[in-house]
Amino acid sequence: MTPSPQPAAPNGIDRAVALAWYHRNRARTQALFSVLQPDTWYAQPITQRHPIVFYVGHLPGFSLNKLVKEALGRSGVDAALERLFARGIDPDEQGHDARAFTWPDQATVEAFVAAADARVIDALATGDLHQPGHRLLDRSEAVYAILEHEAMHQETLLYMWHRLPHEAKRAPSDYRLVTTASGEAQADVAVDAGLAHLGALRGAIPFGWDNEFPGPTIEVPGFRIQRLNVTNGDYLAFVEAGGYQDPQWWSPADWAWVQAEGRTHPTFWVRRGSTWYWRGMFEFVELPLAWPVYVSYAEASAYAKWVGRRLPTEAEFQRAAYGSPTHGARQYPWGDEAPTSAHGVFDFTSWEPQPVGTHPAGQSAWGVHDLVGNGWEWTSTVFAGFPGFAPIASYPEYSADFFDEGHYVLKGASPATARELLRPSFRNWFRPRYPYVYATFRTVEPTA
Repeated sequence: MTPSPQPAAPNGIDRAVALAWYHRNRARTQALFSVLQPDTWYAQPITQRHPIVFYVGHLPGFSLNKLVKEALGRSGVDAALERLFARGIDPDEQGHDARAFTWPDQATVEAFVAAADARVIDALATGDLHQPGHRLLDRSEAVYAILEHEAMHQETLLYMWHRLPHEAKRAPSDYRLVTTASGEAQADVAVDAGLAHLGALRGAIPFGWDNEFPGPTIEVPGFRIQRLNVTNGDYLAFVEAGGYQDPQWWSPADWAWVQAEGRTHPTFWVRRGSTWYWRGMFEFVELPLAWPVYVSYAEASAYAKWVGRRLPTEAEFQRAAYGSPTHGARQYPWGDEAPTSAHGVFDFTSWEPQPVGTHPAGQSAWGVHDLVGNGWEWTSTVFAGFPGFAPIASYPEYSADFFDEGHYVLKGASPATARELLRPSFRNWFRPRYPYVYATFRTVEPTA
């Protein structure tokens, strides 16, 4: 497995590292597009997102706009296409009207992509990538921004791919499923009261998004947390008990959503007769009861209330994942060793989740499994900036546009999260009723 980039932070990113990372990103993106049938380019699998063609142009287009044009002041390729492919759509509850856009034909898009890629690669090969005091290039900020931006969008692509009909996709040769349960039993783990280190301090890591800084240290009371994620089997009990028909488990807004959409089960489930199936990327699979359940925040919260518990706060997750009863904060739940496939399901090592508890090498100091990988984890923390927040110069709307009391923080990683994003300070966020994310959860309660 390719090692994570280890640049020297004070001097910006190493040019060879940046080029290798960019090429790796583009190769992975191409591999993701290669599983689609040719007639899917203009499909719109999720109504709150643009059609697929947008993302073909957006990934190199964003890099062209941000690094080549804005940061380095070089010329672009096509101003109209650069505007068209400039920015994606946040999933909101109003939907997105794709009819407001006119999409170019495939040949035009492919020509734009090739030209944009060539200019970005030339910029990485020849540009002054670290300019102290520069608004966008101090410590190579814009370079990191474009590299992580594509890695994050690769996960967005898979959310979309998952909603396409199976006949619109072709399974790659490495496709396989792991459904055998680990044998690990669900139980609570007591996490002692102590400190949780949120985010990061400026200058302490080579790069972070603005919502990661300046990370505070918080005193967290003791709590008990599930050592394994809630599984499909666990959640099936809630479904069969009529959880989707009983408003007492749901907030008023969430209950209105359940009723308006006629929801009776998680989006990743399908029922045929009396049998439940998992809607996999390439096939329907009889519901793997040992896999983590993927649900929205609204559904996770309802289940937690049903069992008389609650979702963890961001600080509680951070302490369970990166804290220790005897030492300070860890780089990863398992320690400081670089992440490998032995530690969890991340970095595109699997097209689907795997049974909970099957990567014991990745458990935390408290013995909690799968805190990084196998599914992002919902927290009850509303997404907002830490005290002292300042927008990132290279992408000022990245976080601030979503400080609206309408998004919740997720932590950890999913099978489709690139390993470069597996830092303790990284924060994901989504709206509470967006059901397409590879997001699971576990519940907590105060220590008695």
